[in-house]
Amino acid sequence: MLHYYTDRYIYLKVYNMYREKVIKMQIEEMNEIRKQRGMEIVHKCRIMKREKGGYVVPSQSGEGAYLVRFVKYKPVCECQDFEKRGILGVKCKHIWAVEITINKQVHEDGSTTTTITRKTYSQHWHEYDQAQIHQKEKFLELLSDLCNGINNPTYTFGRPTLPLSDMVFASALKVFSTFSLRRFMTDMRTAKEKGYCDKVSCYSSVSNYMRNPEMTSVLLELIQKSSLPLKNVETDFGVDSSGFSTCRFDRWYSFKWGREVNSRVWIKAHLINGVKTHIVTGVKITKAHENDCPQFPELVEKTAENFEINEVLADKAYSSRDNISLVKSLGGTAFIPFKSNATSTSRGSTTWNKMYHYFMLRREEFLIHYHQRSNSETVFHMIKSKFDDSVRSKEWVSQVNEVLLKVLCHNICVVIQEMNELGIEANFNENNNVNI
Repeated sequence: MLHYYTDRYIYLKVYNMYREKVIKMQIEEMNEIRKQRGMEIVHKCRIMKREKGGYVVPSQSGEGAYLVRFVKYKPVCECQDFEKRGILGVKCKHIWAVEITINKQVHEDGSTTTTITRKTYSQHWHEYDQAQIHQKEKFLELLSDLCNGINNPTYTFGRPTLPLSDMVFASALKVFSTFSLRRFMTDMRTAKEKGYCDKVSCYSSVSNYMRNPEMTSVLLELIQKSSLPLKNVETDFGVDSSGFSTCRFDRWYSFKWGREVNSRVWIKAHLINGVKTHIVTGVKITKAHENDCPQFPELVEKTAENFEINEVLADKAYSSRDNISLVKSLGGTAFIPFKSNATSTSRGSTTWNKMYHYFMLRREEFLIHYHQRSNSETVFHMIKSKFDDSVRSKEWVSQVNEVLLKVLCHNICVVIQEMNELGIEANFNENNNVNI
């Protein structure tokens, strides 16, 4: 009886191996057939790359087309063949046509092979490790250098106020530590022992100074000043906006849904940053529902004061004749996609007409430049993941200052990284002082 079960087990194992081999051969045969049909589509039809992502592949029958997308680097088609056999690892002819179009290699015998690889970027791990290990120490040093350039208001009458430079230092260190006002006082005492600040103030004083409107202009100048060590590195810039949630809620009646709606109030940060190092060169804080387009000129002009502008990248929300002409007048080129209802009518802007035809006739080349805009989203991810995506302050002025402090801390961290990676020197004392 034991030999019977042993023989049966061996038989089933051999049978399953044979069955898997047959299935594998059948899948390879089906893929080869569809690959040949995909080549026919490539030779006869034009495959269009969609602006929103994916590729439009015309049907061989001439009726309609199919959309091929890459989901987590795996091709997906909406045709019935892929829906039935895609789970088995069989690629339809439309997927083969797209893969051949993306990367076609022709051999001497006339055959073609297609390979799709995920694009990766090298990382200088030793420099990165050193920057992270010594980040807090260098952060205190650079922040102290920045704050030493603040000209404190002249004392006239009344109770002497705390030095503004120390209060800006304390506020930035509080945001960098991500601790509450009370818990970060240990860091302030450590900073005073090392000589980075003159006085350790009460935690409530830090909160009061963050509600000071005069602090906003100081922080804006410090952000601009902190980006200067990289002015010889950055020439291409991206513009984008993102929200930071607050602790407050808003309530209104929605006629669309017929009920009251509760939503968290948030504020909006508009940034312009370098695409190589992710340094922020300009920032503006607005209410949640402010339009993006009107903020573009101020950010670009502020950057042009210290940086040479070669390219400015932004999404459709910033598309306008004035914005494209502004970048052109500063010696750069604006790569901003055009909306579906846009026309080539110049209306006095010849730059608009040229960029419109460039976008329509050489779209893939246009998108190579435009896709660097994703670095702006990386900047927001860096800020929010390290310093939180919400603000703890309750008043508008303090909320604005808290977001600006997050951006300032981000810039100092970027400078620390580039000091290790590019070998630059960051000496903020050589620059002009920040005036109140």
